[in-house]
Amino acid sequence: MPSERRLTQFRNCRLLRNHQLVRDDLWVRNGKIIDPEKIFFDEKRQAHVQIDCNGAILAPGFIDLQINGGYGVDFSYDIATVEQGVSKVSKGLLTHGVTSFCPTLVTSPPETYHTVLPKISKKPGGHHGATILGCHVEGPFINSIKKGAHPQECIKEFENGFQTLLDVYGSLDNICIVTLAPEKEGASDVIRQLSNRGITVSVGHSMANLRDGEVAVQHGAKLITHLFNAMLPFHHRDPGLVGLLTTDNIPLDTLVYFGIISDGVHTHPAALRIAYKTHPDGLILVTDAISAMGLTEGRHRIGQMDIEVRGGRAYIANTDTLCGSIAPMDECIRFFKKASDCSIVYALEAASLHPAKCIGIEKQKGVLEYGADADFVVLDDSLNVLSTWIAGDCVYENVAKPTSQLNSNYRTNNIV
Repeated sequence: MPSERRLTQFRNCRLLRNHQLVRDDLWVRNGKIIDPEKIFFDEKRQAHVQIDCNGAILAPGFIDLQINGGYGVDFSYDIATVEQGVSKVSKGLLTHGVTSFCPTLVTSPPETYHTVLPKISKKPGGHHGATILGCHVEGPFINSIKKGAHPQECIKEFENGFQTLLDVYGSLDNICIVTLAPEKEGASDVIRQLSNRGITVSVGHSMANLRDGEVAVQHGAKLITHLFNAMLPFHHRDPGLVGLLTTDNIPLDTLVYFGIISDGVHTHPAALRIAYKTHPDGLILVTDAISAMGLTEGRHRIGQMDIEVRGGRAYIANTDTLCGSIAPMDECIRFFKKASDCSIVYALEAASLHPAKCIGIEKQKGVLEYGADADFVVLDDSLNVLSTWIAGDCVYENVAKPTSQLNSNYRTNNIV
């Protein structure tokens, strides 16, 4: 039967819906989650396929808004093979429950953006890999004092305002998020113009004080890049960008989101707890993963720089400067839950609902509501990934977790 007509029922599961885990069935047709009442009363049908989930958790697929690469691929460096590299990472992410992501480019020369951005087009997910939501360009309009692993020689100013940004990137068509330092001259107008084009603006790699951050939010910025990292530390007389978590000097209907890396390296568990308890609605888990994710220790690349992984941490080569994570999303979720003592529901929503709301796709992704895309992950109670589904199709199954039994429990009904 054609997949667009096939009606699939996922039963014996706990769905993450309406901020709670509920015992209910999930019905899918044509890649979407559907209301079963219409099936029962209008169409009078049964499911063509029933899948017994054996009491597992069904949560929206994870969404990673900041990932530089993985499995030996760096999106900013491997420009000659960028399509193959993105495909490799996209496929690998399925094993960690990630169904959508933003390939992230660190500060690079203009020619890199001109070459790479046209080759990373927005693309729906499937058996080939996770959905590409658009690129996250992290730089080059950042503060050199907080450059981290970004090359100094590539950092830019808004010399001709928004036109400079257009000249550097070449095109905005495949861009979803831009990270910039809001204290830069001309930044406010750039933020406004990007926001008006539907591009999410994030503030980061910055020396901005709280007022700089507030002005940025007033002009349309809505995200903070990897909170606590590459920004002024919290100070009681001027809390800097961290103060955006509690500021009252922005529009009342504005929610500021912030990415945070919970890999056990970049952010201390106490800092994770402070962020969670201070502004839970805005917290988004990101991996900030680099090419070394999924690889052994040794020398690798991030953008224009050599890196080395030692002791489970990634550093700029020959330094002690951290330069990205090597932890996948499911590991970050498990670490965050343990560190913050939050609920399973919250930990999962921080990697699904929150990022979806930040970039305005919460009607399609990050939820299990009727009409949403049937992108979800099946998990055990320890939040290990049992299987990953995109548009209602199983795109990954953890064969090492026999408790799933998802394939062996398929039952096809000959109902048309």
